[in-house]
Amino acid sequence: MSTIAVDQESRLDSNREKKLAAAVGAAIAKERMAAEFTQEQVAESLGIGPEAVSRIERGVVMPSLARLVDLAELFNCPVERFLRKGSDLVGDHAALVSELIGSLKKTDRQFVVDLVERTCAHLGARK
Repeated sequence: MSTIAVDQESRLDSNREKKLAAAVGAAIAKERMAAEFTQEQVAESLGIGPEAVSRIERGVVMPSLARLVDLAELFNCPVERFLRKGSDLVGDHAALVSELIGSLKKTDRQFVVDLVERTCAHLGARK
């Protein structure tokens, strides 16, 4: 592999990692707020500094798998919730939508399903 190809691959990996870190961080922040924790409370529970929590939530650093498990236990949520937003897998997107509509009333869920069907039909027709 040429040096140019390696450099481009490294940049792509770096960009992907940055996007993933940002998505994971945003998901962690969302779960923290839903659990009504402050960054300081999370830091104390995990035995780290508040700045470390801030850096994770801003996507500056990617937490380790062990740290993701700790956060999931603290917020009482599945670990995969932190990873779904950064995923390109259809199954992860479907699970995310399922979680989002799960708390809605039956008529509101049906509204969302109808909206998704119409949107997909419209976008499919444009191809």
